[in-house]
Amino acid sequence: MKKTSNPILFFGSGPVAAASLELLNNDFAFEAVITKPRPAHHKGDVPVLTAASKLGLPVFTAKNKIELDELFRSKKFQASLAILIDFGIIVSQEVIDAFPLGIVNSHFSLLPKLRGADPITFSILEGEGKTGISLMLLVKAMDEGPLLAQKAFKMPGDMTTPKLTKKLIQLSYEALKATIPAYISGTVQPHPQPDEPASYSRRLTKDDGLLDWEKPAVQLEREIRAFIEWPKSRAVLGNTEIIVTKACAVSGDGKPGQTDIKDGLPLVYCRQGALVLDTVKPAGKKEMPGKAFLTGYKANFLSS
Repeated sequence: MKKTSNPILFFGSGPVAAASLELLNNDFAFEAVITKPRPAHHKGDVPVLTAASKLGLPVFTAKNKIELDELFRSKKFQASLAILIDFGIIVSQEVIDAFPLGIVNSHFSLLPKLRGADPITFSILEGEGKTGISLMLLVKAMDEGPLLAQKAFKMPGDMTTPKLTKKLIQLSYEALKATIPAYISGTVQPHPQPDEPASYSRRLTKDDGLLDWEKPAVQLEREIRAFIEWPKSRAVLGNTEIIVTKACAVSGDGKPGQTDIKDGLPLVYCRQGALVLDTVKPAGKKEMPGKAFLTGYKANFLSS
């Protein structure tokens, strides 16, 4: 497919941005990529730097809002439009105003639901039946800009954060591919976000991964699916530290944190219901089915 003739700037930093850039480069002519620099002493992959290098695109870096402002004062870009995905830096009005057509942010929720830093994870945590992506013109207020398009995705009940991320990257790409040329030509116009109550996500911390048996089992099951990559759902049962990688909520009545066995699988009672541990990873060991875990840890598990 022929690329659009209008040069576009790309803002992005994380893995979602890198995957999106590789897809979008097939359809758009990018003047440059703006991303965060490689952190000091970081030896691992830097997703967008790696993707931009592979694609042969010019790269400029900024660590924070101040450096981003300085970049735009010192460098004049030709692009009249930018795309922003998974950037992680606050963009000032000064930078937004550098683009006559603005900056299009692909946000991975159906705005105004789940504004903020981590909408993908929180759509699973909150038990949403559907989520999606919103193409929004960036404004100074967080995720409050007018919309160009929204695309919904119905979530199956076993959805995990990695699987949902992959689905939404593809949905975002398809929406941008269709919408950006129409916006540039004037056939798509910005419109206000739906007049609905807004909700918000936040950045996760490592402590979010601690399983709290005082919560309902259905909530913990969502956490396990949402946190499977990071921060991971962790608990100490007996004197064994484990990561739970798959579980299901069942009915049950016991003291929160009390352990039991159901149909040959480890079970932990919660404030409401109980959690059956289908697969776990004991500290220092490989992931294993719950039945295999009981083979080596049954006495210790039941002593919890």
